[in-house]
Amino acid sequence: MNIYIGNLSYKVRESDLQQVMEDYGTVVSTKLIIDRDTNRSKGFAFVEMANDAEAQNAIKELNGAEYEGRTMVVKEATPKKSY
Repeated sequence: MNIYIGNLSYKVRESDLQQVMEDYGTVVSTKLIIDRDTNRSKGFAFVEMANDAEAQNAIKELNGAEYEGRTMVVKEATPKKSY
């Protein structure tokens, strides 16, 4: 399952996020979204987890939780729309 994680502190790194998510299960990939022009985090990321039940548990536990001084938004990622 692919998970969207928003409202992240700009100080959070991919490795930090991966460690947090690994507390809930097997992480396949972690992708912190970086602004092309400034090379800084945009404050959101996508994490892919192998097991849907573990992913649902992570969403339930982490949505609204505070991390690095910010309240995270954690939910199942919706597929990108193609026009």
